[in-house]
This record gives sequence, C-alpha cells and structure tokens, in this order.
Amino acid sequence: MAEAGEHKVLFEAEKISKAFPGVRALKNASFTLNSGEIHALVGENGAGKSTLIKVLAGVHTPDSGQVRLEGKPVHFGHPVEALAAGISVIYQEPNLFPDLTVAENVFAGHYPRRKLGLALDWPEMTRVTQRLLDGLAADIGPLTPVNRLSAANRQIVAIARALNMKARVLIMDEPTASLSDREIERLFGIMRQLRTQGVGIIFISHRMDEIFQVASQVTVMRDGEVVGTFLTQAVDRDQLIALMVGRGVGQLYPKTPGVTGDLLLEVENLRLKGHFGPVSLTVHRGEIVGLFGLVGAGRSEVAQTLFGITPAEDGEVRMEGKPLAIHSPTQAIGAGLAYLPEDRQMQGLVLPMTVMENISLAVLRAVTRGRWVDRAGEESLAERYISLMGIKTPGPRQAVAALSGGNQQKVVLGKWLASRPKVLILDEPTRGVDVGAKAEIHRHIDRLAHEGLGVILISSDLPEVLGMSDRVVVMREGRITGELSREAATQESVLRLAFSDTVPAA
Repeated sequence: MAEAGEHKVLFEAEKISKAFPGVRALKNASFTLNSGEIHALVGENGAGKSTLIKVLAGVHTPDSGQVRLEGKPVHFGHPVEALAAGISVIYQEPNLFPDLTVAENVFAGHYPRRKLGLALDWPEMTRVTQRLLDGLAADIGPLTPVNRLSAANRQIVAIARALNMKARVLIMDEPTASLSDREIERLFGIMRQLRTQGVGIIFISHRMDEIFQVASQVTVMRDGEVVGTFLTQAVDRDQLIALMVGRGVGQLYPKTPGVTGDLLLEVENLRLKGHFGPVSLTVHRGEIVGLFGLVGAGRSEVAQTLFGITPAEDGEVRMEGKPLAIHSPTQAIGAGLAYLPEDRQMQGLVLPMTVMENISLAVLRAVTRGRWVDRAGEESLAERYISLMGIKTPGPRQAVAALSGGNQQKVVLGKWLASRPKVLILDEPTRGVDVGAKAEIHRHIDRLAHEGLGVILISSDLPEVLGMSDRVVVMREGRITGELSREAATQESVLRLAFSDTVPAA
C-alpha cells in the first residue's frame, strides 16, 4: 500500500460502517484525501463508492466511524451542512436549474442583496460569476441560460458554483460519462488547475485510462470494504481490475471458440452523404464482428443507417441473400435487425417505465390483445428475460430508472432479444458500467453468438474489441481502412489502420 504524499491531510473517513435494511453497504471503510490531490475511487457497482461519498457529503449518517476535516471531527446531518463546510459533490448530470442563467445557478441559495436586503445585487452576481468563469477559462457568459449549454459547460457551471461556495473538497462522480474526448481533456485541465490551488478532488470513474491520466492515488473498494490505496504509478490496469472484482482480468473477455456459419448480413457500398461511405462489410451466423474507429470515424452512423434511423442514400443491404429496403426501425426489426444504441438512457430505455414495459417495447404486438396490453403476458415475457439476462431487480414492475447502469443495459439487451433478431448491432454496450457488469455482458454476447446470432460490436474500448471479436473492421473518416482476423488483430495493427492516412478511394 502506498504512503500518502507530502500534502497536508484535508479530509478523512475512518472505519465508516453503514447498513440499510438487508444490506451492509460499508464495513469499516477508511479513506484519506490530501490537499492539492486528485484521488480516484474505484469499484464495481455495489462496492460501496456511492454510499461512502454520500456519508462524506452529509446525505447519510454513518452507523459508526468518524469523518474529519483538516483534523477536526465533523458531523453532517444534511448536505447543506457539508456544503457550508466546503464539501461539494458534482455528479454526472449536475443539479442545475435549466431555466435560470449561469450567474443565478452559481449563486443559487445564497444570492447577494442590496438596499437593506430588499433587492438582489445583480451587478455583484454578474461580476463574481464572470471572474469565476474567467478563472476556469470558460467561453460562456454569466447571463447565458443553462438550458443552452453543452454537458461540458454545465459541468463548468457546477464547478464555478462549488468554488463560489469556497469548496475545499470536490467529489466528482462520473463527470466524464457524457463528454467528448476534447471536453474530457478540458475538464482534466480544470481539475489540475484546482489541484494547484490546494483543492482536494475525489474522482470516481469506470474508465481505467482516465484514472491513470489524472489521479495521483487510487483507492479500491469491493463489497463495502476498502481493499487498498495505491499510487497510480505503482499499479497497472489489470491489477486494479483484479482488485475490484476479486478475479483476474482474463475473465473480463470470456470469448470462447465458436463455429462461424452461413452468411447473414451483407452491406455493399453503403453511403450517407456527409457521414460515411462507401462502406462494405459482412456478418456470418455465430460471428462477432468488431467495428473500431476513432471519434468521428462514422461507426455509430453506419449502425443507425442499418437500423433505418437515418436511411442510406446509396448502397445495398442483404439479409440471407435477400435485398432489404430499410427506411425505418420498424422495417429493420421486421428484417431481423436489432440495435442497442450508445446512449441507453436517452435512446434505449424509457426510464420512468417499469422493467417489463421496457422489455416489451420492441414486441408490443405480441403482448397486445385488441386495443389493450396483456399485462400478464407482458410480465411473463419480462420474467423470462430477467432470468435469461440475470437482471438484478426486485421484480418486473420495478422502475428501470432505479437499476444500476449494468442492469439497465441488460434490460436493453433483453428488449432486443425479445424481438428474436438475426443480427444484433451493439453500440458501446459496456460504456458506463462497472467491470463486473462488463464481464456479464460479455458472457451474454458470447452466448448469443454461440446460439447463432450475428453480432456487430462497436466499441471505443480497444481491449474489448480485441477480446470479443472474431474479426475486426476498422474505420476512419467514414470509410473502412482495413479488416483483420482475430489472430492478426493487435492494438498496434488496429491503431495503425485507425490512424491511417491512406483511405480507400470512393
């Protein structure tokens, strides 16, 4: 275990335990944050990360243990008390008021006043907000409505609000999940800048590369306990994963040898002007075809065109030798195609609806009697896929919003499997889920291929593509630059094609 750095100890949790009915969420968990440090906190869903940060932020009161701020014991009975002490939490989706301006959000709850407290001091709010935004190198104005901002700029507003509250501890919970690579780099620059000002940052992310890129220390949690704290330079990705899941990294990609069958899907010279083309590829029965490319390569656009979301302008698609004319998702589903989108919460699920309502979405006709949905039949269908996919839920009538990211993704998979597809297109199927859920999803993908489905696996996670694919097709700037067998596909060979300046002519 690594020793703490030379910085002053800022925030400590010592032997924290917390239980809920039927669940012991934390067991003697200890954590130390130094001033001027970015400290990563990692673990599978259910490892105790969320409970620990909620204790630190005053959402939960611990059953036992002690929290100290700069050496002094603190007892937060409410998040407002933690905020007043300088502890601020920034979530993946910041808690902002979308219809208010940036300045109004930065000062929410503590607006400055003038004229004996009878009027808000708008000039002061604008001036201070502009100063904070300038310090964060933000290209937004104090009077801009928040609902006009990108996800990255909303994160910056949340950080500005925390700094305006004199935050000494920033807890960042999956802040990069909805950001582009460029926006992530910008956020990391801001985090490094805050570190030089003595702010301590607790950084939670499922993305291993981000942890090594920005954090100096990493604390690993498993089953409510802290496994250890390490200097990031003293451990590697495989060691962290093994500590998180209690098993070796080789089990993360459980691809087993299979038999490739008849040709299922043929795509020939497919084009969508301004997005991609020409693209040609094939998928056989029982085969997993990895589709890899850097941001902007056009992978998702190809998937959406195959599924009829953005119909192609030219080219031919055949299923089992028969030409397909796909102009809508309904036609795609009828032809035997299914598409698991990159953004499961916005495009793959209806979050307020139940598990069973989500699973039946693609096959409503099968559970409809006349004008009414057969609830018993819908529930029976859902129970079948809850069991098949191993979805952890109290029951089929549970709101899908209450499930973990990994279980939400299994619901989306279950929904599409209910349509009995021939070819399954998976766009970033394990993004934003913990490593344990990743391994489960990979096992399901492997099983589906063995059952005869053809799978197109789109992923920005190159080890995932290499670990799960029978063939790898590489794209750059909307065109295919090469195709590699499983044996020939290495990180070097795939990246060489992904960065290739030689793109086949149209």
